Amino acid sequence: MPRRSRAKPASPFKRFNLSPEIIRLVVLMYVRFPLSLRNVENLLFERGIDVSHETIRFWWNRFGPMFAGEVRERRVSYMRGFRHWRWHLDEVFVKINGETHYLWRAVDHEGEILESYVTKTRNKQAALTFVKKALRRHGSPDRITTDGLKSYGAAMKILGNSERQEIGRHANNRVENSHLPFRRRERAMLRFRQMKTLQKFASVHANVHNHFNLERHLVDRQTFKERRSAALAEWCQLAS
Repeated sequence: MPRRSRAKPASPFKRFNLSPEIIRLVVLMYVRFPLSLRNVENLLFERGIDVSHETIRFWWNRFGPMFAGEVRERRVSYMRGFRHWRWHLDEVFVKINGETHYLWRAVDHEGEILESYVTKTRNKQAALTFVKKALRRHGSPDRITTDGLKSYGAAMKILGNSERQEIGRHANNRVENSHLPFRRRERAMLRFRQMKTLQKFASVHANVHNHFNLERHLVDRQTFKERRSAALAEWCQLAS
């Protein structure tokens, strides 16, 4: 009998009027740079692309998690089993409709944002859920550096990772500095109105930031240009 050929998966860009290249550009501009929806709309209009800010909102909600998921899968497979892998854990306050929430973040020693997790509380259960999620997705590091929050110690004790934990006053600057790009985006968006929107955007922004984190201050101009071109070319292949 003749072998049946497998059906090609449907394109995620099917039935959209504009090309996938423009959609990727729109998502990249909005997520990566501290621009509002209307800022992106105006920049596109100057380039002859007429798209409303509500369309931009729809595109980043639909395609942002898809692009971020592909970036994360590639990086997770690369970093698993990495020797001398050190994590840094920290949390920051985020206001949603005047109510304080907490954005937990795990960053490795190279500045890669591994995990972002939003909770309403900052207790042992929240820390435990966050650490378990990061370990399940990325594997186990050699060392985990935290601040003096006791919730981390309680969570590490339950998971049996107490011997891997390090606590230092200035040892966690790596993760604390990683919050700065997100804070710039938060101001441009005039804060968040829903917890699920914060969770989605924090995860998408983290993976896009990782993809274009080229360590510009550590390399010469030519190396930076080559890395930037490679990152942009790889971005254009997402969901292709």
